[in-house]
Amino acid sequence: MDYTSLIEWWHWEIVGVGLVLLELVIPAFFVIWFGLGALLVGLLLLAVPDLSLPTQIVAWTAASVAMAVLWFKVFKRSQHKTLIGTAAGEVIGEIGLLVSAVAPFERGKVRFQRPVLGAEEWACMAESPIAAGERVRVVSVEGSFVKVAKA
Repeated sequence: MDYTSLIEWWHWEIVGVGLVLLELVIPAFFVIWFGLGALLVGLLLLAVPDLSLPTQIVAWTAASVAMAVLWFKVFKRSQHKTLIGTAAGEVIGEIGLLVSAVAPFERGKVRFQRPVLGAEEWACMAESPIAAGERVRVVSVEGSFVKVAKA
């Protein structure tokens, strides 16, 4: 039986578009690679029209698996994690201007020249009284406020 005339290039394109659209419904971010593999085989079949069906299926499988493996190798989850809650080390030592006075067990406000952890102004606490207008240095991040000392 001649498998070449059974499936044409546009069949692969329809399957590919269908799988890519299926990815919109199934948020697994895995089906897309099979859809892109089918689109690639459709283009390959357009360029080389006498490919047999087993060769097309092998090319589709190889392209899909290669793209999925490449994606997960390039986009490692460990490298793209958020730094929320762990970015305190980058803030320690930042210098800001005290907007409102701070005393032990009382909160004040400190303003930074550039945003620190997404905000220019932070609630702050200090171990000793510091008057408004003083330059302060961040000692630590404690929840929703920063701990400061005179700079």
